[in-house]
Amino acid sequence: MKEIGKPFLQLITLVLSLLVLASLLVGVIGFVIYLSYSGVNLPAFKEEPVVAQVENTPVSKALMDPTGMWQAPDWASVDTEPNADEIKYGRELIANTSEYLGPNGKVKKISNGLNCQNCHLQAGTVPLGNNYSAAASTYPKVRGRSGTSEDIEMRINGCFQRSLNGDALPRDSKEMKAMVAYMNWLGQEVPKGEKPMGAGIYEVPLLDRAADPVKGKLVYDRQCVACHMADGQGLAKPDGTGYTYPPLWGEHSYNQKAGLFRMSRFAGYVKANMPFGATYENPMLSDEEAWDVAAYVNSLDRPTRDFPNDWPDISKKPMDHPFGPYADEFSEEQHKFGPFKPIKEAIAKLK
Repeated sequence: MKEIGKPFLQLITLVLSLLVLASLLVGVIGFVIYLSYSGVNLPAFKEEPVVAQVENTPVSKALMDPTGMWQAPDWASVDTEPNADEIKYGRELIANTSEYLGPNGKVKKISNGLNCQNCHLQAGTVPLGNNYSAAASTYPKVRGRSGTSEDIEMRINGCFQRSLNGDALPRDSKEMKAMVAYMNWLGQEVPKGEKPMGAGIYEVPLLDRAADPVKGKLVYDRQCVACHMADGQGLAKPDGTGYTYPPLWGEHSYNQKAGLFRMSRFAGYVKANMPFGATYENPMLSDEEAWDVAAYVNSLDRPTRDFPNDWPDISKKPMDHPFGPYADEFSEEQHKFGPFKPIKEAIAKLK
């Protein structure tokens, strides 16, 4: 009897437990129904959306792919060259032109106080900083501006007469030979006839409108004043040997026949290198800002100089050469400020 009674009691206990549990469940359901009919809003279950995990990949702002970009030779290796002293002097002349050849120059007084590296950054070694990487490989060459074959010496003197608004160096002078030696050393690994990646100045995409000096002044006031000052006259060195930051207009700046007086050249130069701290890998100005600040700076007074033999074939003039006559029917104003797309298309048809 005892063996039979024990399982029976366990069964009764289980049935009673199930009945209690069922009663509680019915009570909870009834209570919920009561609350619903009473107008009480119960918290609703909200299914959270499944959000796909997206990897944050930084977007490069570089103007050109750094892979394959030209790099200057290691300066420490210059001592292995047989003409090391000449190369070193050439670099010193590029970096501190005014000290040797400026208004108070200790060798000659033939230029306006600017240094070559004001336009050719870090003595002509910066990618897209108007560097000298292609000087040895591409000169001599025929240039449309002169209509003749130019060697490096002629090209250097063009800068002295235009960007430095001064006089030409004697071709056989110690200074000329040193600068040529330095440029040849910089381009020693560039094959003849080739132009390496990063040579020269960046080409900023053309706008669909003219570059605007009024907008450019706003850019200048925001981005350029700290170095070049509100009056555009830069920051002169206390000893009078040149400028820490060069003047951008006025009597001590480049003249109207210099390369940077062309809008595309100035815009490309500042796009890749300005304001201070900008590089081609991390530009700070938009394309529009680069064009507009170029328009502002080049709309202001600066020295003028006559080179009557320039552009013997006027059809060779670039789209933004700001002085007529032209082989097309666009105005001098448009050739200076743009829009340049129609001019570029017209020039292409002449070729």
